[in-house]
Amino acid sequence: MEPSGNPFIPTAIAAYFAKRAVSAPWHITEPPAGIFHGAVVIPSLAELQNLPRTLHSLAQNPPDLLERFLILVVVNQRGDASLEEQADNQTTLTTLPQWRQRYGLTNLCWVDAASPSCELPLKQGVGLARKIGLDLALSHLDYRDHDPLLVCLDADTLVQPDYLEAIVHHFAVATAGGACLPFRHQPAATPQGQAAIDRYELFLRVYVQGLELAGSPYAFHTVGSAMACRASAYAASGGMNRRLAGEDFYFLQQVHKTAGVAPLSGTVVHPSPRSSHRVPFGTGRAVGDMLAKGNEQMLFYRPELFGILEEWLGLARDYADEDGGGITQRAGRVAPHLGSFLEQAGFGAAWDNMKRNAPSRDRLLNAFHGWFDAFRTMRLMHHLTDCGSPRIAPEQAVAPLLARAGHGDPGTVAGQLELLRSVQGR
Repeated sequence: MEPSGNPFIPTAIAAYFAKRAVSAPWHITEPPAGIFHGAVVIPSLAELQNLPRTLHSLAQNPPDLLERFLILVVVNQRGDASLEEQADNQTTLTTLPQWRQRYGLTNLCWVDAASPSCELPLKQGVGLARKIGLDLALSHLDYRDHDPLLVCLDADTLVQPDYLEAIVHHFAVATAGGACLPFRHQPAATPQGQAAIDRYELFLRVYVQGLELAGSPYAFHTVGSAMACRASAYAASGGMNRRLAGEDFYFLQQVHKTAGVAPLSGTVVHPSPRSSHRVPFGTGRAVGDMLAKGNEQMLFYRPELFGILEEWLGLARDYADEDGGGITQRAGRVAPHLGSFLEQAGFGAAWDNMKRNAPSRDRLLNAFHGWFDAFRTMRLMHHLTDCGSPRIAPEQAVAPLLARAGHGDPGTVAGQLELLRSVQGR
């Protein structure tokens, strides 16, 4: 894709356009006049009922900030979309001009990725929809005096009036190029749905708490509707991936490797609590499975596994002078299944190669955390779980981690969730 009509695009962004950006048939309907300090990109698949609420919540932000942001909705579907989804999307496309006027969002634009010849390829989904919007937005950003911002939101997610202000303030002072925003799921419609979304959100928060206690640099949330980055960080990371699910996880992992990810404060994003089977995993799938089969579908990692992770990360830090074979042996003494995991992953050779190419200890540890990234961390947790440490109920899993973090245990899922929301939202 070629950048269009913007003479201020820097070399790095132009190089991204040449190598990684999406190409036709997608384009912004009624391209906006002028250029913007940032863009909020919203993928939308059959969200006729939810998207107006999201736009209304955005419209509550200060007018001077709204003027500085392009709001770009990507109405999308695959060729195998149901007739109901197709009809919903077409109505959305015809109604968007009315919503722009109703909510006073003069910078609201959209992309038609739902009509014939514009649909997403089969086996594609939200990852590509996000990428289309983010890539197209790059051409309409102001690069003259600052590094403009790209913000990810969802069509069923609500934001607060301090949303844009918190984002702008964060990136005015942050050194990291990426950010994860505080989130809290909206209330569910039924008690069963509330119990399911509470349990799922608690699982997410306990996992990040465990990573933080272990000293992992990947101890941040990866929620697609609650992330943002500078345009330079987006391009340096290779842009959004095209995954059907988990695109947020892999995107923030890559942003962290190239530009860093930091938690943002000052606002809260409110994702939907609804169940869904559009994707093979994630919030909607987890909630749907719990509603259909019971809460035991969502079990938690044993707290001692985070202790093994902590010892493993400590080995790489404390024995940086040793070769890969020596560190692998030490890991096997921490936990035999940790040693077997590292052998299967080829850690020894990878470590020795990192040592040959790292001019300093700090560079070596950076390379190590690039190799043992968020994905390998999760694979290790799965491996340890499968090798004799099966998941357990939150009643057994959460209290020990809270105690290690210096917190009391409220004793209920709802209480534990509120505690972690408070701690992780600061």
